Amino acid sequence: MIANHSAGLGLKPAHYEEAHAAPADGLWLEVHPENYMVEGGPRLAWLETIRARHPLSLHGVGLSLAAAAEPDRDHLRRLAVLVDRFEPALVSEHLAWSTWRGSYRPDLLPIPRTAESLARLADNIDRTQCALGRRIAVENPSHYLRIAGHEHTEIEFLAELARRTGCGLLLDVNNVFVSGRNLGFAAADYIDAFPGEHVDEIHLAGHSADPQLGEALLIDSHDAPIAPAVWRLYERLIARIGPRPSLIERDENLPSFDALLSERRQAQAILTAPARQAA
Repeated sequence: MIANHSAGLGLKPAHYEEAHAAPADGLWLEVHPENYMVEGGPRLAWLETIRARHPLSLHGVGLSLAAAAEPDRDHLRRLAVLVDRFEPALVSEHLAWSTWRGSYRPDLLPIPRTAESLARLADNIDRTQCALGRRIAVENPSHYLRIAGHEHTEIEFLAELARRTGCGLLLDVNNVFVSGRNLGFAAADYIDAFPGEHVDEIHLAGHSADPQLGEALLIDSHDAPIAPAVWRLYERLIARIGPRPSLIERDENLPSFDALLSERRQAQAILTAPARQAA
């Protein structure tokens, strides 16, 4: 169980010991299940130890829900085994694809938001939720270029997925900021229009400028502290929809565990501000 007013951290092997020793004051930890879908070994043993102290969330990157095919059955089976073993409080995946005709692309790639892709995604989400025996949340993507063929806005598309399948939504605030800058829309307008009733989880992360194009293209790199502009969007969101479980993501240029705890405290302060508590 993760309380709405609780902030969590992405768990990395370098921080296993510190994460386990951290006070159990609402801290929860999120991992990519693909790193733990094995038969045994030290990673599973560590996760068992940490799970005994802190709630877990599984944030998948490999189901390829938006692909023109069903999720890989073996991948889904191994994910279900992990879910049954660790009983995570939250399970999530991406509105993206990464497999095509048997080949894997190491990225989360976009799709045109059409009636066809909506039906395919809804079917794949249904298959996943049936296989896992539980609801999942689907994350809004980062965008780096405009693609043709959209029939729905992204918010309409995500809201309809939630309506058809009963899935939740994971709102990544940094993704909204990066996409807004790259595609030229107002991130605040997106945040204000997002359907709060479907939000199961929020992600916060850092970004960086493209090495060649600079600030003209922002990358959802997860390798830097959360930017002030992203914190402001997060405050705006929480003021409107109320507290939701919120995760600090960091995947590269990993800082100390204390530095991540500092960002977690900043999120926690926003979640538990007196105005939120009174709402």
